[in-house]
Amino acid sequence: MFLSPLEYMVARRYLLPGKGDRFITLVGAISLIAVMLGVGALIVVMSVMNGFRAELFDKSVGLNGHAIIQSYNGRISNWQEILEQTRSVEGVTEATPLIDQPLLTTFNGRVEAVLLRGMQVENIRTNPTLKGKTIVGDISTITAGSERVAIGSGLARNIGATIGHKITIINPEGRPTPFGTVPREISYEIGAIFEIGLYDYDKALVILPMEDAQTLMLMGDEIGLIEVKTIDADNVENILKPLSIELESLARVIPWKVLNASLFEALAVERVVMFVIISIIVLVAVFNILSSLIMLVRSKTRDIAILRTMGASRRSMLKIFISVGTLIGTLGVAAGTILGFIFLYFRQNVVNFIEFLTGQVLWNPEIRVLVELPSKTEPIEVIGICVMAIFFSFLATLYPAYKAANTDPVQVLRYE
Repeated sequence: MFLSPLEYMVARRYLLPGKGDRFITLVGAISLIAVMLGVGALIVVMSVMNGFRAELFDKSVGLNGHAIIQSYNGRISNWQEILEQTRSVEGVTEATPLIDQPLLTTFNGRVEAVLLRGMQVENIRTNPTLKGKTIVGDISTITAGSERVAIGSGLARNIGATIGHKITIINPEGRPTPFGTVPREISYEIGAIFEIGLYDYDKALVILPMEDAQTLMLMGDEIGLIEVKTIDADNVENILKPLSIELESLARVIPWKVLNASLFEALAVERVVMFVIISIIVLVAVFNILSSLIMLVRSKTRDIAILRTMGASRRSMLKIFISVGTLIGTLGVAAGTILGFIFLYFRQNVVNFIEFLTGQVLWNPEIRVLVELPSKTEPIEVIGICVMAIFFSFLATLYPAYKAANTDPVQVLRYE
């Protein structure tokens, strides 16, 4: 919308009213601040929700793959054949044998439940979720027959162990004896401590070479499952459908959406609900713009009538008041975008500061799953939020602009 020099001058005067219109200026400023807060809050909330999903997906799927192949009895005997069959499927990028088993560990009288994970040595060193996450020790020392393991930082804190200490892992399914089944206990030295960033894994995960895990679990040459990664995680069901049909009598193929269904569905619902709730703030701001423009039209009725008698058209009045209201909304959107990005950049500092002031723990990893507040900003989403706020601001200007354009100068100036 292009303004003529006269329309631009009038719009600028109405955007910054004089001394007699300070209240209207205050209402306009409040409208701008409300739009700023609404847009900033929307950007922050949507970015945090996106961050949650991205972090959980990257770390959960990084450890468990896009799907797993699991035998009906929990053990796969002919796994080499199934592994090659899986790798030959079009769209599969990686297939890795694993052993996953919940067990117990003890150290200095402390007992903790752990998730034992047996992995091939090369996979331990190249796994993207584990790579670079070692905080103490060296994960390359975890080799077959070394009797060394890597454990999560949370587990290390809970049992009070560190590098060089020996923990005992207990397998309740030990060897049968005349006196009953004796649990199998093997001691392993801690060679590395890692921190993935997912609390549930950091407090329980124990990683060791697959050969050592087979010895501990008395599995011989069997494994627990096969982890599968594909070119498209969102289309994993269609990619692995032929494999699922071929293995139907031997094993089941479980995609990540089924493994983590409740968590990701809850995040999706919460994301929509939060968007709707925070959008109400923007709507409130839009109504503030509407009310401020209505007051501006009422206070400038005489000026509008004079402009009309001097030749200003109805179209000019429409353009002037639409420009004033839309500019308020646009400035609020720009300020809100900047505010949102500033908050996201310092988000963890803000959380820590509020915790310091209130003395309350706002971010408990046991509840929130992740160690730190995540964030992932989608440019398309930010643009959508900005366009939505500007469009609502434009709609709010239509009624006041229509009233201004339809002002009858004869009726207004009759008694002047």
